[in-house]
Amino acid sequence: MQFELMIFDWDGTLMNSVPRIVSSMQAAARDAEWGELAPEAVENIIGLGLPEAVAILCPGILPAQSARLRERYAHYFVHADTTPMAFFGGVEARLARLRERESLKLAVATGKTRRGLDRIFADTQSGGWFNGSRTADETRSKPHPQMLSELLAEFDVPANRAVMIGDTEYDLDMARALGMPRVGVSYGVHDVQRLTDCEPLYIADGVDGLFDWLDAAAPVSPSAVRTL
Repeated sequence: MQFELMIFDWDGTLMNSVPRIVSSMQAAARDAEWGELAPEAVENIIGLGLPEAVAILCPGILPAQSARLRERYAHYFVHADTTPMAFFGGVEARLARLRERESLKLAVATGKTRRGLDRIFADTQSGGWFNGSRTADETRSKPHPQMLSELLAEFDVPANRAVMIGDTEYDLDMARALGMPRVGVSYGVHDVQRLTDCEPLYIADGVDGLFDWLDAAAPVSPSAVRTL
């Protein structure tokens, strides 16, 4: 099976940003006078849009308090939290190899805002690695499949010729809703059983295993065939 479009989740799949998200959300909840949030609870909502995440984390929160929490989360994540954040080891080199496949498109589907994704693209100089992207605030939050539907339409690729790669059931469920093939990674936030329940083609235990599978599923470039 070969794919024309590979769509990646960001946090917990390409970037090891989970500790920063957890600590920023905990600090924001304290500032908003909601109280303490357990790390496991925050990890569970990673991948959702921020309003949806706060609604799950803080059931019954008042609108003004929710707005305050979201504002403080953005402050901590961008400006105040110094928790290290970087691509998982090997991601940059392995994405570079995939980009050499002339017939393959790469995209991102994330719970981040457009502003947040563009910021991290600029900070890591990675925006040019991808042919397209969708964020939760410009479409609908995972697990609704709208962001995937829009990417399929943008590149005119049928669902069965694309694959979604992510570390949460939210990533895999939105792909399953469209009948899109999906791949899970076990080094993110949701456990293997939750990923398995979403019927992925494969669950990778690490970056090398993931990209070995993707390399095998990527189309061979016409120029490479001509040199054989």
